[in-house]
Order: sequence, then C-alpha cells, then structure tokens
Amino acid sequence: MFAHLREDIVSVLERDPAARSKWEVLTCYPGVHALLLHRLAHWLWLRGFKWPARFISQFGRWFTGIEIHPGAVIGRRVFIDHGMGVVIGETAEIGDDCTLYQGVTLGGTSLEHVKRHPTLGKGVVVGAGAKVLGGFTVGDGAKIGSNAVVVKPVPPGATAVGNPARIIEAGSDSRREAKAQQMGFSAYGVTRDMDDPLAKAIHGLLDHAVETDRRLEALVRKLEKAGIKLDSEVAVPADHFDPQYLSKIVD
Repeated sequence: MFAHLREDIVSVLERDPAARSKWEVLTCYPGVHALLLHRLAHWLWLRGFKWPARFISQFGRWFTGIEIHPGAVIGRRVFIDHGMGVVIGETAEIGDDCTLYQGVTLGGTSLEHVKRHPTLGKGVVVGAGAKVLGGFTVGDGAKIGSNAVVVKPVPPGATAVGNPARIIEAGSDSRREAKAQQMGFSAYGVTRDMDDPLAKAIHGLLDHAVETDRRLEALVRKLEKAGIKLDSEVAVPADHFDPQYLSKIVD
C-alpha cells in the first residue's frame, strides 16, 4: 500500500504543474486520499467484509467528494485530478497511469449482476464531466474529451468527443502534441485545434453552398452580359445566405 502511495504522489507531481511538493500532494489532494481509502475498502471487499468496505467507501465519498465502489479495480499511478463528483462503479476497471478529471462517471447501463461498467486501458485520459457508460473497453492511450458521453468501445490511441461520443483524429500543433507525448497525456483529454467531426461536416456543406451561390451569380451575370434575358423567377436574387451566422451555431 505504501509503495502504491509513493507512486501516486510521484504521478501527481509529474502530471500537475500546480503540485509543489510531496507533502502538499499527500495532505491536499483528494484524489490521493480517495485512492488510499479505496485500496483499504477493496482489500476488505475481496475478503468478504462487504459492509465495512462499503462504509469506508461512503466515508471516502464524504471526505473527498469522490465515490468509488469498493468492488472497482484500479491500477497503479492513477491520477484523479480535483476529483469532485467523480463516480466509479462496482465493475469498473481502470488501468495503470490513467487520468480522470472532476465530474467523471464510469457508470453502468444494466441492472443485471454482470460486467456493466467500463474498463479503461493503460494511460487513458478522461476529461472533466465525461460519462463513460457500459461494460465495454476504452483502449490503451485513448482520450475522452470533456463532457463527452461514451456508450461504445473506443479504440486504443483514439479520441472520443461529443454526445453521443464520436471518434476523431487527433489534431493539434506540433509543440502541444510534443508536450503531450512527453508528459504521457493531454490535459482534460483535449487539444487546442481538435474539432468535432459533425461540425467539420456541417462547415464543409456550408462552404460548398457558398461556392455554389458564387458560381450561380457569376453564371447569371455572364448570361445577362451576353444579352440573354432571364425569366423573372431566375433573375430575382435568392434569400440572403449568411454562412457566418450558421457557422456560429455549430461552433
């Protein structure tokens, strides 16, 4: 247990620039306290002491604002940053070196006594407010964007954003990506230039509509210049199309 605690403290110092010392991490980081209490509760849970395990879990919830069921399996060097409102269900499994931010839920979607909570692979980052719901696997090194709602598996190394979550390609400038790789994770599971694929698709349609209007207007001018008289219905300008307004809606 103490070896795990030392690893937890070092992992916080590596991943949180606000952490100034080991003593500060040990005394002021609720994520570290929650994991310490969970290890004791989990030890009791595995040995059949269900009520004491649940009581310690309940105390940890009150003390840290982080609710971890004693049946959950949590790996080494897991970092729960800030932590308020984090909920980790009974059959959830979290791999080594994962990072979870405040408001994360690893929840279930079934009432059956089966594997109903997600499994996070190694090095997964789950952004603030994200909900991962169901008994599927999030692959090693995957990232879940803030406030995403994930209801299906995420491949290793992929990024999921949106509600419901969609898999997107990483898109970030070289300096930020290099720093993320150096540190082993991206803060809050997002990068600056990352964009929602649905918004990209809508922007593409808007760009195409604008270009089509431009070409039609140029064609009408050419025809009129050549002395070809157009019907009134064709000659009347269409309603004003404001792509900037629509872009703001989908941004």
